[in-house]
Amino acid sequence: MVKTIIVKFDKQYASEIKKIRNEVFTTEQGIDANLDFDGQDRDAVQILVIYDGKYVGTGRMLSDGHIGRLAVLKAYRGRGLGAKAVLALVKEAGNTGMKRVYLGAQKHAVGFYEKLGFTVYGEPYIEVTIEHIHMERLI
Repeated sequence: MVKTIIVKFDKQYASEIKKIRNEVFTTEQGIDANLDFDGQDRDAVQILVIYDGKYVGTGRMLSDGHIGRLAVLKAYRGRGLGAKAVLALVKEAGNTGMKRVYLGAQKHAVGFYEKLGFTVYGEPYIEVTIEHIHMERLI
């Protein structure tokens, strides 16, 4: 059973979000947690992915439609959970009247986002030592 829920970065959910992001970004990718947790989480729309009763994925969307911090625990990848998280955030953006969402995709994930309707724009750039490219989707 898979479920996505929109949550706040609050006492109830912040620890679950941190746990997933720390495992994926800090442990796996070597990203400094201080760069990941940039002070914007409390104002962002957060999503948690629940798989068989366990929190296994997360992502966020800022008020300007910027989607980011998408993370799925390694043991649960390849099951479409990341796609469910992104599409739930896109739906939430549409529900709030946004006409466009955008993100900075790690180079290896461009195909993943293209399958979800995102298109590349701009030039590649380096963020936290990882090559990224801007992508957007009109709603």
